Amino acid sequence: MTESRIKRLATTLMDATTDKDPLVQEQIYNALCYLGESEPEEILNSCDEYLRQHDKLAYPHRVIILKAMETVVKNSIALLDKSTAKVVIFLASNEMTKSKEVIRDWQQAASNVLVAVGQRFINKVMEEVLTKFQPGILPHYFVMQTFANLSVSNVFGMVPFLNSILGTMLPMLGMAKQDHMKSVFCYALQHFSESIQEYLANLDKAPDPTVRKDTFSNEIFSAYEVLFNSWLQHREAKLRLAVVEAMGPMSYLMPSEKLEEQLPKLIPGILALYKKHTEAFYISKSLCQILEASVNIGSRSLDVQLDSLLGTLHPQICAPADPSVPLTVKNHTEVLRCFTVLACSFPDRVLAFLLPKLESSNERTRVGTLLIMRQIINSAPSQMEIKKPFIISSMKLTLQDSNNKVKRAVVQVISAMAHHGYLEQPGGEAMMEFLVRQCALPSDAQPKKQPLDADDLTSDSVQSISVNTLFLLSTTVDRMNKVLWPYLLEFVTPIQFTNALTPLCKSLMYLAMKKQEEGENASLICYDLNANLPSPYALMTRLLVVSSQPYVGDCRGAAALRLLNVLHYSVHPALDQLWSKKVPLLVEHIEENTENSLCQKEWEEKLLLFLQETLSAVSDNAWICHFVTEMCGQLNSYNGFPLEKNFLYKCIGTTLGACTSKDLVQKQLQELLETARYHEKAEREGLASCFGICAINHLEETLAKLEDFVRSDVLKKSVGLFSMFKDRSDNEVEKIKSTLILCYGYVAAYAPKELVLSRIEADILKNIFQCFNTKDLTLKLCLIRSICMISQAIFNSVKHGDFIFSRKAELVAQMVEFIKAEPLEAMRTPVRQRAMITCTYLVVLEPHLSDPDRTELIDTCLASVLALPPLEVVKERDENGDDDLHKEMLYGDTISALKDLLKSLLRRNLTPHGLQDMFAHLGSWIKSNKEHERQRAVEVSAALLDFYLTKLKVSTVIPFYNLGVLIALFSPRCSDSLASVRQHAVDCVYCLLYIQLCYEGFARDHRDEMVEGLKALKKGLEEPDFTILFHACNNIATVIGKRVPPDQLMSLLLAMFEGLADPDKNCSRAATVMINSLLKERGGVLQEKVPDIMSIIHSKLQEVDEEHVRKAAQQTVYILASQHKSMVVSSLLGSSLPFDSHTCTMWRSLATEPTLTSQILEQLLDKVNGDIPYKESKCFLLGSGSERIATPLPLAATCALYEIMSAPESGAAVLGLYPPLFVTLLLRVSCTVGVQLPKNLQSKETRSSSHGPAPRSLHPCSCAVETLKVMLARGGSQEVARAVGSARGWELMASPKRHHDGIAVLAGAMARHAGPRLPLIVKNLIPTLSSVLDSQRITTTAFFAELLSSNVVNDLMLLETMMDNTTARQKDTCMLVRKLALRGLGNIASGSPEKVRKHGAKLLASMVNGMDDKDDPHNLVALEAMSSLSKLLDHVEERDIQSMLLHIAIRIRPFFDSEQSDLRQSSIVLFGNLTKFSEGNCEVFFEQILNGLVTLLLHLQDPKPEVVNACKFALRMCGPNMGCEGLCDMFLNHLREDRSLHYGEFMNNVCKHLMQSYPEMLNRLILTNLFYFKSNWVDIRAAAPMFIGFLVLHVDEDHCQQVDLDHLISALNLLLKDPVPAVRVKVAETLGRLVRIL
Repeated sequence: MTESRIKRLATTLMDATTDKDPLVQEQIYNALCYLGESEPEEILNSCDEYLRQHDKLAYPHRVIILKAMETVVKNSIALLDKSTAKVVIFLASNEMTKSKEVIRDWQQAASNVLVAVGQRFINKVMEEVLTKFQPGILPHYFVMQTFANLSVSNVFGMVPFLNSILGTMLPMLGMAKQDHMKSVFCYALQHFSESIQEYLANLDKAPDPTVRKDTFSNEIFSAYEVLFNSWLQHREAKLRLAVVEAMGPMSYLMPSEKLEEQLPKLIPGILALYKKHTEAFYISKSLCQILEASVNIGSRSLDVQLDSLLGTLHPQICAPADPSVPLTVKNHTEVLRCFTVLACSFPDRVLAFLLPKLESSNERTRVGTLLIMRQIINSAPSQMEIKKPFIISSMKLTLQDSNNKVKRAVVQVISAMAHHGYLEQPGGEAMMEFLVRQCALPSDAQPKKQPLDADDLTSDSVQSISVNTLFLLSTTVDRMNKVLWPYLLEFVTPIQFTNALTPLCKSLMYLAMKKQEEGENASLICYDLNANLPSPYALMTRLLVVSSQPYVGDCRGAAALRLLNVLHYSVHPALDQLWSKKVPLLVEHIEENTENSLCQKEWEEKLLLFLQETLSAVSDNAWICHFVTEMCGQLNSYNGFPLEKNFLYKCIGTTLGACTSKDLVQKQLQELLETARYHEKAEREGLASCFGICAINHLEETLAKLEDFVRSDVLKKSVGLFSMFKDRSDNEVEKIKSTLILCYGYVAAYAPKELVLSRIEADILKNIFQCFNTKDLTLKLCLIRSICMISQAIFNSVKHGDFIFSRKAELVAQMVEFIKAEPLEAMRTPVRQRAMITCTYLVVLEPHLSDPDRTELIDTCLASVLALPPLEVVKERDENGDDDLHKEMLYGDTISALKDLLKSLLRRNLTPHGLQDMFAHLGSWIKSNKEHERQRAVEVSAALLDFYLTKLKVSTVIPFYNLGVLIALFSPRCSDSLASVRQHAVDCVYCLLYIQLCYEGFARDHRDEMVEGLKALKKGLEEPDFTILFHACNNIATVIGKRVPPDQLMSLLLAMFEGLADPDKNCSRAATVMINSLLKERGGVLQEKVPDIMSIIHSKLQEVDEEHVRKAAQQTVYILASQHKSMVVSSLLGSSLPFDSHTCTMWRSLATEPTLTSQILEQLLDKVNGDIPYKESKCFLLGSGSERIATPLPLAATCALYEIMSAPESGAAVLGLYPPLFVTLLLRVSCTVGVQLPKNLQSKETRSSSHGPAPRSLHPCSCAVETLKVMLARGGSQEVARAVGSARGWELMASPKRHHDGIAVLAGAMARHAGPRLPLIVKNLIPTLSSVLDSQRITTTAFFAELLSSNVVNDLMLLETMMDNTTARQKDTCMLVRKLALRGLGNIASGSPEKVRKHGAKLLASMVNGMDDKDDPHNLVALEAMSSLSKLLDHVEERDIQSMLLHIAIRIRPFFDSEQSDLRQSSIVLFGNLTKFSEGNCEVFFEQILNGLVTLLLHLQDPKPEVVNACKFALRMCGPNMGCEGLCDMFLNHLREDRSLHYGEFMNNVCKHLMQSYPEMLNRLILTNLFYFKSNWVDIRAAAPMFIGFLVLHVDEDHCQQVDLDHLISALNLLLKDPVPAVRVKVAETLGRLVRIL
């Protein structure tokens, strides 16, 4: 019986192999394999029987079964008995050969079965297969392939058969006519030969150690003859490749004499194939094997074939390998192996062939040849040993190659040579020089587009390879130390190797350190033996200069300094101690910074200080003279390196300063002047700084040399004393003059101040004044800089106060002329900025400037800077965007220079008069109608006033007579259209008020609280929000009003009135605000005008749209309303709807004073409640549809309430009327849901929205909702409004279908945030429960229902009243009211759980009644009852629930599989809650748990996440009642709502526990699952068979008999036809597991 069931299972699965879904097929295969693990022989026999009985089953389905058989055999090979093996072998053999045609998938699967069985039963397999391999009859294709695969998988078992197989096979070769048969014979011969070689290589492990190569040689040769002489010539490419693949391994087994005999034909034959096949790997691999076999037998035939071999193989390497095609890379490897074999046997001839190829004009030929050279240098070292000099000399021409790919290949060859001692030979240095040159290749500035030749290389990649190679040779190849040291030092100083400095320095440092470790510190550089080495002076100069740009060239600075430190003894013996301390600090500074963070000036100062300390430590004038001479000699090397050359000039200046020989100093200065490249800016700067630094110690010599230069004819544009200046153009002469002027400036700046003061006018300025009449920009800038440095030198002198600078006025006038000459339409040069900086230092020197000169200077500078067009305009005008950052910086620096100059001038007259004088110049700019001029002027003003306040020292109390005028100038600007002007204007007012306080006698550090408040206003002035600007202006006016002295008030007001005509409208409005604020400080000035303003207020608001007019109107309306409330309210309510903006403004003005506002609000509430909310339309009365039209008076009153309460001032009044306002508006919302506007207002609403935005929507419900929102916000319940808004409660309230949900959101928010307000609200709402309007009953019930969920109703003693009123609604005619009433009663569990015990019976009765509601077609009331009951269960007395427990459980069970997901969820959650009360009825309720268990577990795959979570909860609750601790723990640990569930793994473990604890339940559980085979939900349909599979997997054998297997298999078989593949996959999986219960 068991056998038949296993067979039936297997048959069912095999029947299903016809399924077209690949996943299902895969699962069927897995299931068969699973069955095979349990009963391998039975399954193999079943498969055998099935395939024999279903002879016409299509081969794709047979393949699945055969693959399963192969897997079962592989996994159970050790357990199979001979009889089963025989059955499998016979079946597989028949399946393989059933069709004479080759059907690859099918016959391959059968062949694989035979190969698997052959691992253990090789003799049986061979016995069967050999019956299909008869002499004289061409075998089946897969018979030969099976032999071949067997020979690989079972070498020791198969090789003994090969002799006879070969004997039978050889005659068949001639019979093979079809290409595929020839190919399979080749395949077999290849694998036979490989397995024979493996057998012979492992004779010690072989069963027959007597087997020899000779055993097979003759047969292999016979086969070779057929393959070579006949098949290799075939036109089919695949066959030729198969032949070639076979001939390689066969060549090892051929008789030696036969192989020798065949080589003259074999090798040409193989080589000829290269022309016929694009894919050469198999040819090359076979050729290499043939060559190795030939060498092994000591063949002499290769000598003759060598030329053709080399000529054919060489192009294979020259064709670049494509990394994306793996076989091309493999082919290269095989060809290189061929060259290795040939080079080992014929080194001379191989080199004679290769080396001339290096001179080929073809790039690929050269690269390929170099690759081969690298290969043979590495792989044939002994044969190449005596050839080293020849190889090196042959490479010389290649070193000149400019091709990047060739260069890379050469670098690789050099690396190989270094490892094998080539570079120690003569000529090795040339190789190293080549390598260094590649390290010095320039980087490609811009990467080019990818060329057509993807293998093309950039110089960057060649450089990178070379750098890595150099470092590796220096650090890892010990034999290279003598080659590289000190030879590499020769490359440090030549400028052409600059890019290689970093790797050179790193390598040299490593080599030098190894020398030091060997104890060669003193003799580190032996100049006697190395005449070409650079001198210590040259090395130090070079390394120091390149360190000035430390991050160039892969951080060369650190590498250069480290090398310099290592070479300290060779530079000078006295430097050891100093450098060992200083150099590491310099290197550390480089490493702590980056290219962006390093301060270049600070870094150069550090290096110059290091140089200065070095010169002091050496203290040898002769050494210093040699050193400075070397430095000057290197200057020309740095042409094209301006930054490094500039630094070198500074080094020369520093070294000349340390030189004691004055003659040498003058001589070197003369040379510098003669050789300088004056047309280069960096050169001019460098030369000037050199002269300046030199002047620190040699002022006389420096000035004398410059004087000589001036006196020469050079500056007269004619041939003079210096021959090198002949034929100079005018432009060049200007550049020479520029340098001269700059030199004088640097000399003045650097030279000792006590020495230079006396020389300024006599020696320096005398020569500078000769150059002022120029238009050359460079000369101008140099003149300005030089004068600036001279002025700074005088100012920084200790005695500058006593120094009378007699030519100061001339210099200032000259600067003014320079500024005037600059164009006003743009700023292209820094002339303005530099000239103003110079004037800043000049004006502080004695004597004072005259008033006309001072005025001209100020006006010229202001006009030159403030009138410039905005930077944005300049950027747009100049299309070249690359220079934008430079322009931005230049503008900023120029404004800063102007500020500094004006401060410098103000410092000379720090009085109110001086301040007034300054703003006399600035006033027109501050009021300019051009924004950019205003912005700059106010910014400059703020800086000046801050400076004035900072520097002010008041000794006596004096009046600040112009305070009012100045405040009136700036205070309206606090509302300027530009944010930056507003900010600076506040700063100006702030400073002016503090200046006034200082003049009143307060200390300068005194802080006035009101004035300090101005600073806090600045943040609000960043954005152009006029509300904030008004508030700020008001506050500023308040501060001004309280701080301005009485005598200044009128002048202030008069000046303010002037401000009303300000071209900036914002400033005009600000002036109005400030005037009003100032007047309010003096009492009710406007009271007399109130009656007149009220009569025209509305028309004026329509005419003028200015803020100050609107403010005045609001104040007037308020005054009028305080006298005539009823008339104002009636008048405004009579305004046409919707209210226009002016009417709204007037309504809001009534919110100013709480008492008045309260009275007006009460009047409006009466208007809302005194009329019906809507009228039914006629069409509704006729029964053709319902339409409700809002009545106008309540609508207008609601709009008016909104406008008044939207004013912040109404807050106090709203608080006083909170309950009636809330209830009235809540019911107003209720009554307007779905209500329409009257027809006349609908048209107005449409017109209003089309011609401009109305203040807000006039729709009755929207209007009511908005009014309720504003009432809450104004009544201190902002949190309520915010909470309702965030929960989208307002939108829900306005929705006819979701209105009650919105009311619930509102009630919840009220309970949380406005609890104390609820008693009066509840009291006012209770009567509406009996309202004739359904909407009001729904709203009130929904409000109460949600309130009951909060404990606040219990705390406020409202619970009983609300519960009784809510319970009474259970009989309401409206279903929604009944549903909401049940919800409210259930919510008591959340709000007042302690009260549930007291009223438990009453509440439970209500829920049961709700579940039995007869007028509930869609179960909505029942759903609410279940949901509410779940909440109550945690709190009711057990005695109250016991009597109803079973009734409820049975009542809710049908809902578990309801189509409605919310019913499924609620019923399952309730079931979970009921389990808490099952102790009294343990057995009865346990039965209910078992009834629902399968359903709950399957619904863990429910499509709705909320149902899945409900099932998780219910199962966690059921767990403790199931009497299985393991199951309970699983439910608790794995079924958490926040954790994802691996369903399959979980169900596996559940079934394991179920079968351990309740094995007798197996059949019941399976039958319940069978019910879900027809479920509408795919995932549940798939889960049910999986559930059964896991149950079967874990049940004990003793309980298997309770299952009706036939019924189960039939059901599964039926489900196996399910349209969804995922279901079929699970069924197949389960069918495989049924083997457990058979």
